[in-house]
Amino acid sequence: MTGPGTGQGAAGTGRASAERAVLRLARPYLGRLVGAGLLATATELAGLALMATATWLLMSAAGQPPLDRLTVAIVAVRALAIGRGVFRYTERLAGHDAVLRLITDVRARVFATLAAERGPARRTGDTLSRLVSDVEAVQDLLLRVLVPGAAAALVGVLAVAGTALVSGPAAGVLAAGLLLAGVVLPLLATRLTRRSADEVAPLRGALAGDAVDLTHGAADLAAFGATGAALRTARGRADRLARLERRLAATGFAVDAAGVLLAGLTAGAVVLVALRAGVGGVLIGVLAVGTLAAVEIALALVGAARQHTLLRAGLDRVAALLTAPVSGETAAPTATAPPAPGQPAAPGAAPAPGETGAAVGGGPHHLRLAGVTVRYRAGAAPALDGVDLDLPAGRRVAVVGPSGAGKSTLTAVVTGAVTPAAGRVTLDGAELSGYAAEELPRAVGGLLAEAYVFHATVRENLLLGRPDATDEELTAAARAAGLLDWVRAQPHGWDTVVGEEGGQLSGGQRQRLALARAVLAAPGVLVLDEPTEGLDPAAADAVLASVLDATPAGHSVLLISHRLSGLAGFDEIVVLDAGRVIQRGRHADLAAAAGWYRDQWLLQEAAERGYLALRP
Repeated sequence: MTGPGTGQGAAGTGRASAERAVLRLARPYLGRLVGAGLLATATELAGLALMATATWLLMSAAGQPPLDRLTVAIVAVRALAIGRGVFRYTERLAGHDAVLRLITDVRARVFATLAAERGPARRTGDTLSRLVSDVEAVQDLLLRVLVPGAAAALVGVLAVAGTALVSGPAAGVLAAGLLLAGVVLPLLATRLTRRSADEVAPLRGALAGDAVDLTHGAADLAAFGATGAALRTARGRADRLARLERRLAATGFAVDAAGVLLAGLTAGAVVLVALRAGVGGVLIGVLAVGTLAAVEIALALVGAARQHTLLRAGLDRVAALLTAPVSGETAAPTATAPPAPGQPAAPGAAPAPGETGAAVGGGPHHLRLAGVTVRYRAGAAPALDGVDLDLPAGRRVAVVGPSGAGKSTLTAVVTGAVTPAAGRVTLDGAELSGYAAEELPRAVGGLLAEAYVFHATVRENLLLGRPDATDEELTAAARAAGLLDWVRAQPHGWDTVVGEEGGQLSGGQRQRLALARAVLAAPGVLVLDEPTEGLDPAAADAVLASVLDATPAGHSVLLISHRLSGLAGFDEIVVLDAGRVIQRGRHADLAAAAGWYRDQWLLQEAAERGYLALRP
């Protein structure tokens, strides 16, 4: 289990590289973002001009001049007020259009990286935090930091230039005030909030993990008497997060108060300098109000700096995933070392020299293992030791053995999740590692251990196996897995929502759903890892026979099972123990010969006869 902060700063990403990773993905939308920045600048300029023009109009009107002298100013005020609203609306449209397009790409890339990870599993809550709140940090970086920050800086420069037309010394004072408001105060805000802000994102991820543990794991926690300890841990994190957020709020209030004070002092200084320079009359009021408006706009940089500080941890966590290679991509030679023999293949591992990462179809295939050895740690006993397995098109092989024999490792090897330390794994004569990782499940796949059931309808879960499947094919797959009667008994049928991780289903129904999805996918080599787990013996035999009958002609089957019933029709049964093949042959021969298989066959037969005799 990795902590919520895992990956922060990973892959050597520094603060600047986190932003670069995001902006690299934003390149296709650069024109839209620049347009949003220009519209934001136009919005702020319209607001500044509106304040200055309205001040001039009010002070001039106090002298009761002829109406024709005020007509232009009246029209300008109305135009600027309307224009400011139009600019703001179009800026939000342009900005959110670009950012939502970018967020789609970012979230897809983050999801692909998380899905391809072969290392220790992340906590569900932390994974959710990365996909939601951390990805939203990318949105906030663009919409709340870069766009308003650039607009405020540009408006400040133009405000100083406009003031210089009235009074050079006053423009110098305004420039000094804007530098304090737009540079010094943001740096101060960053320094005051950095330490607390860097703890917020990891704490939120940890708290999300605690929430998931306390809800989904309530029964397990209660069974082990750990509910109180889990609640205390979650409460401690929640209190820590609340203290950090209160500290950030207090710091923000102090900096905002300093900004208001600075705006007033700058306006007063500009007025004094302008008076000494001989500026008088209506222009003094325009300079005073314009200065207040300009400094207020510059103070947006304080908010941008504070927001950027709050986003730093989330951006680092996202950048670590954005810079990680995903399936089908080749990492730079210096980015990742090649996987150690027998270790899980890296998500973006490149094909072996001379190979192309070719795509592969779902038709019949010939899978072969020759002398495969897998070690998970140097010096440790091998999980697989010199295993040979031949699975030509149409052949059916079952692999059995005691717990810890290496059955799960064998499954990982044939599906490309683990690279052997020695030996070869070939598909149609080519190295398995040479095939594109995203295409390989179409050739070698099926029902693997802990198959995931999504919080969606039965139909949507099944269509993950083959999105273009027809209703007739869905029906056939569900019938083969023994799920069809249950589906038809539901009020909503195929549109029944199964709940998060299949929480609305029983264990047997969840297994049948995952099995139906594997049957529907129909890979060339159908791998079934404990397909009848959770089913009673009679149902298990019926479902296994039905699934084998539903397998397309020419497609091979690799069954991993602890049950020996139903294996009489298999072409070969391989018995593993401690990673080595200790027996192999057909069911009739193995059941007649002394050894592990016959002993287990007799024990299981007696146990299942007793179970059936006790059934009501």
